[in-house]
Amino acid sequence: MYEKELSILRKKNRFRKRNLYQNVIDLASNDYLGLAENNEIFEKAYLKTKHLGIHSSKASLLVNGYTKAHKDLEDKLKKLNKFEDAIILGSGFLANLALFELGRNKDLFLVDEEYHASGIVGASLTKAKVRFFKHNDIRDLKEKSKDFKKFKRVFIVVEGIYSMMGDEVKPDILEYANDIGYLIIDEAHSVGVVGENLMGITDKYNLNPNKTIKMGTLGKALGSYGAYILAKKEIIDFLVNKAKSIIYTTALSPIDCYNAYFALEYIQENLNLLKNFINSKKLRFNSQSLIKIIPEKSNKILLQKQKDLLNNHNILVGAIRPPTVKIPIFRVILRINVKDDIIEKTLSFLEEK
Repeated sequence: MYEKELSILRKKNRFRKRNLYQNVIDLASNDYLGLAENNEIFEKAYLKTKHLGIHSSKASLLVNGYTKAHKDLEDKLKKLNKFEDAIILGSGFLANLALFELGRNKDLFLVDEEYHASGIVGASLTKAKVRFFKHNDIRDLKEKSKDFKKFKRVFIVVEGIYSMMGDEVKPDILEYANDIGYLIIDEAHSVGVVGENLMGITDKYNLNPNKTIKMGTLGKALGSYGAYILAKKEIIDFLVNKAKSIIYTTALSPIDCYNAYFALEYIQENLNLLKNFINSKKLRFNSQSLIKIIPEKSNKILLQKQKDLLNNHNILVGAIRPPTVKIPIFRVILRINVKDDIIEKTLSFLEEK
C-alpha cells in the first residue's frame, strides 16, 4: 500500500523506526538534569498519587478529569513563573496546537522559521494570517511585520532555546514582540536550564506576564510528561473554551502532574548546585545551552557513526536527519549527571571540529 514511498525513504537513509534502548549512556534524551532517573522524586509522586485515590484522570479537564494534582501543579507553576493563570495539557504538541487557536481572522502570527514542528502544524490550522521570519533575525522580522497596525492582534512566536539549533532566542526579538503585540514563547528546552530560578527565558529577562504567553513541557528538564501554558486569566479562559486540544483530550494523569510538581520543588531546593553544574557544562563544551550540535556530511555516515558509538562505547546520541533539519546533525545532550570525560570521548568520536 505504501511500499514505494517507504522504499524511497530507505534509499535516502530517512526511514524511521522505533528502537528499544536499555542500559545505555544517554546523551540523546532531553532529560537535562537527570530528574527522570531521580527515585526520590518518583517516590514522592507515587505516594501523593496513592493518597489521592485515583491513578488516572479518566476524562477531559472539562468533564471531571481535573483533579487536585492538576490544580496543585498549576498553582506551583503560576507562583514560580509569576503568571496570573495556568493550564495543564497532555503534551507540548497539544499545547502548540492550542496556542495557534488564539488567532482569529484579523490577527497575525509571526513565527520563527526554526519553530517546533507542532507549531508549524498549528500554524496551518489557525484562522489568522501566518508569516515566517528568518531564524533569530530581527531585521527580517521587522520587514515581515511592517504592516502590523492593520491587524487586531499580533503574536510573535519563538522558542526559548531552539531544540534543533541549541541557541537562545535573541533579546531584541523579545523586546520587539512586547512593542507590537504579544510574545508566544515555547520554553520546552529552556525551563530548568536558564534563568535566575531556572524557569527559562521569561525568568532570565523578567518578561512582562501581561504581554507574554508561555508554553513549557513537564518532560525534558522536569523528568515527567505533559505540558502547560501560562498567561493572563483571560487568555487561559479563552483556550479552555476554544482550544480543541484542551476540550477534546483526556487530562494528564495525576502521577505525571506530581512528578513534575516535586521536580520543580527539587530544582528550587537545589538551585545553586544545579546552576553550577549547568554553567560548568556550557563553559567546558563551549555551548550556549545543554544542546550540542555537530553537523555531518550525509545521512549514511550519520547513522553509521551513531551505530558504531553505541556498539563500541554503549553511548547513545541523537542522529537527526532531514526533513526535520536542513542537513544531518548529531544532537548531543550535555546532561549534568553524565561525566565530562564521557561527553569528551563522545564528541571526539564524532570528530567535532
